[in-house]
Amino acid sequence: MSNKKVKRIARIIFIIVSIGSLYFVPWILVKAWIMPLPATVQEQLEQAILYDFDGIIVYVDQAGKPPASYAAGWHNREDKVPADPQALFKIGSITKLYVAVAVAKLVNEGRLSLDASLADYLPELAGRIENSDKISLRMLVQHRTGIPNFTDVPNFWVDPPIDADEQLRLVLDQPADFAPDEEYRYSNTNYLLIGKILDKELGYNNYEYIKEEILIPLNLNHTFGSLDEVAIDELMGGYYVGIEEDIKTVDYGLNSYGSMLATAQDVAVFLRALNEGSLFKEGEQAIYTSIYASEHTGLIPGYQSIARYHKEMDAVIIQFNNTTNFTGYDWSLAEIIYSRIVKIVKKKSS
Repeated sequence: MSNKKVKRIARIIFIIVSIGSLYFVPWILVKAWIMPLPATVQEQLEQAILYDFDGIIVYVDQAGKPPASYAAGWHNREDKVPADPQALFKIGSITKLYVAVAVAKLVNEGRLSLDASLADYLPELAGRIENSDKISLRMLVQHRTGIPNFTDVPNFWVDPPIDADEQLRLVLDQPADFAPDEEYRYSNTNYLLIGKILDKELGYNNYEYIKEEILIPLNLNHTFGSLDEVAIDELMGGYYVGIEEDIKTVDYGLNSYGSMLATAQDVAVFLRALNEGSLFKEGEQAIYTSIYASEHTGLIPGYQSIARYHKEMDAVIIQFNNTTNFTGYDWSLAEIIYSRIVKIVKKKSS
């Protein structure tokens, strides 16, 4: 076969493969990204609902302007109750920001040491978690421990443990993912263990400390530690693709390791205070900034959340949406929607 024929065949194969690969392109993400940018945040939310999100809430607090709340879609899909910007929401791992602040405060008080080991704090786990004598509290806060993530255990969300002890048992006696401080890998087990350390040091549930030291001083009257504290109708419905019913009353044991409930406004007030430093006493902010981030996201069945401070325009933007699908494109869509809302806010402020 001549070189000319070989090149022609190769070209044809390349074209066929290229056309075939288009089948695998996530066109819904492409569409969400390239759509003309709406003029207002509310228009963007109405557009977002077209991507099969049941409901979405956004709160914008930009310096020099009145805070603004937006909502679209459903608070309760079954009863056709419209999304309410003042609704409570399960904020998932955004809770870790509050926990990290509690750690910084207790370190500043001298009640905890960032350099003390997991084995020092919880000696009963010394033979059950690999490297527990080398894993420091600092590493736990920063996700640099190598301890396996219990939510990554196969079928965790299908048949979830009911409490923190059962969750922890999923990773006991398992090999470490890597040596302590060798790399970063997000693990919910780290914060489950921090919760146990805090409870032991305090002598009571660490949420009560968070309430006393963070929520009350900031007047966060719409932030709660568990479903038991709230009127269930005030909690936005939570939906998972493929499941018809609202799953908001299913906590998946989440309240055992940290999924607080809050309004978007309360999260925004907390996030601004965190970034401006107004929630810290002398010495606490330096400790906090040395160990953890100043923004976070949350993802649990039925609830996706994004909480970020945008320094360039001095704005806190919170986004909640109540439709999830761990094997689909929902999270990527939520991030695209959020990035477009940031562009809209930035455009209006320029």
